[in-house]
Amino acid sequence: MSAEAGYKKVFGRTESLKNNPTHYCPGCGHSIAHRLVAECLDEMGLREDTIGVPPVGCAVLAYNYFNFDMVEAPHGRALAVATGIKRARPEKFVLSYQGDGDLAAIGTAETIHAANRGEEISTLFINNAIYGMTGGQMAPTTVLGQEATTAPGGRDPKLHGRPIDISLMISHCDGVVYIERCSLASLKHIRQAKKAVRKCFQAQVDRLGFALVELLSPCPTNWKLSPKDAWAWVNEVMVKTYPLGVIKDTTGY
Repeated sequence: MSAEAGYKKVFGRTESLKNNPTHYCPGCGHSIAHRLVAECLDEMGLREDTIGVPPVGCAVLAYNYFNFDMVEAPHGRALAVATGIKRARPEKFVLSYQGDGDLAAIGTAETIHAANRGEEISTLFINNAIYGMTGGQMAPTTVLGQEATTAPGGRDPKLHGRPIDISLMISHCDGVVYIERCSLASLKHIRQAKKAVRKCFQAQVDRLGFALVELLSPCPTNWKLSPKDAWAWVNEVMVKTYPLGVIKDTTGY
């Protein structure tokens, strides 16, 4: 309804999001994460200076949805590409947007070394504990007992090893100033996630070092669950392996 009719608009599309329908599955957390990124960039006045770096994965088409400059990276190399951009254009706000199969598997080396060097980059890490785009294979983050196309009997620690907590791992690097793990599987958790994303962005604005927010995200299609059950699985099962909260914070905010 119009303002003239006595109604006030309280929600709308942010400037940092294009008016395009997404390819994400119903119940997927990527659309929520996109919204949080866009809102924070707009509220902080960063859109015009932002360069986003999405690699291969479910978010490979992120440039169709974000209304700012984007540079596509090869699989796993987002933080290497982002490092080059930030060093060449230090005045720009550089955002890496990566999934777990990318950041914690093929891109493990890039992740560890960018964090260790303290590159002034903000990273959004979408953890859905499985390879989403390629058909549901086991990822480094797949939890024990979780089924995948390459682990039909569930992840077995003796056969497959234990899940990798990449956020905790890189938190020991001196160049890291802020890491927080949040969930996208309830309204309360989404609100906290936005606070974490904003803090992650502020760390780059203030040139403090490397900052990352891990977002536990539902993947109903590859988990073979309804969206409702997938959200519950995040909050009841996934958080036991990946506890929510601040992992490292030396920002002083």
